Amino acid sequence: MSDRALLEQLWWSDGALPVLARSALAPAGMVYGGFVALRGALFDAGVLRARPTAIPAISVGNLSVGGTGKTPIAAWVAAALAARGAHPAIILRGYGEDEPLVHRELNPGVPVVTAPDRVAGAVRARALGADVAVLDDGFQHRAAQRVCDMVLVSADRWPRRWRLLPAGPMREPLDALRRASLAVVTRKAVPADDARRVADAIAAAVPSCPVAIVHLAIDALRGTGGAREPLAMLRGRAVLAIASIADPRAFVAQLTGAGARAEVASFADHHEFSEGDVTRLTRAAAGPGLAVCTLKDHVKLAPLWPRGAAPLWYVSQRVDVERGAEAIEACLATVLRARPTHS
Repeated sequence: MSDRALLEQLWWSDGALPVLARSALAPAGMVYGGFVALRGALFDAGVLRARPTAIPAISVGNLSVGGTGKTPIAAWVAAALAARGAHPAIILRGYGEDEPLVHRELNPGVPVVTAPDRVAGAVRARALGADVAVLDDGFQHRAAQRVCDMVLVSADRWPRRWRLLPAGPMREPLDALRRASLAVVTRKAVPADDARRVADAIAAAVPSCPVAIVHLAIDALRGTGGAREPLAMLRGRAVLAIASIADPRAFVAQLTGAGARAEVASFADHHEFSEGDVTRLTRAAAGPGLAVCTLKDHVKLAPLWPRGAAPLWYVSQRVDVERGAEAIEACLATVLRARPTHS
């Protein structure tokens, strides 16, 4: 089992050992929280300063280490800005090869810049013709100024108790949303009522932060060369579900919700597939005769997938705004207005 898989089990399992491990790591979480609070206070006091970006920036971030749908939402924001006449670029840290490939697949023609220093990345984006930057995973990167902070919170992974790293998956306390422009509750497989309860809890805890709800829904099966099949193809069928993402459970729940009988092959987030992995996966897919993954995995697996193997399909996430469309539109409008005067 990978280190990330062990952490996932520690954070989310109700077993006796994970519960004990979380208790043992609680002091380390308090120390981490102290450093987070000190860093935030230094930025708030102006001791540490955010640097202006070459073009106005909107950050799409989160409070946890993953699983909120950040990549599809960031891509959707870039597409929305382009549809309103802007020339966006995506700027990301680049934890793995998959994220830049996914953005290029979702928004062909939109520059994708990999830069841990987002201020330097914005300079590169401007040189590529962009007039606005979408910072993928930028909420904690306070060294770069932004005109809008969109922070995602997963309803599928809403914790019963808010635990900071390493005892839990949270990077910051919930009240960090006080510096956000907008909180977006994302849901993949949980009912809409669950998302509304999370949104109401956020509104009660941080009244100053507007809250929206977005459903990340799977809409069709897609394959190489533009192939497309309706989700009805999954109904009653056994499939091999391949996932190297932060929240594989939500992905599998989406497939079973579409009627599939899923056998799961799970890997650590951002896993780099080897030829040995592909050999084992194609053998496992031979039984059901169908393999399904996310776009994030498809961009890595498709070039390695043998032609004679069972077909490899992926499901991409469609963004459906269920609440707070006006607040999202206000964020986009703020970014668009900043373009002529931003220094």
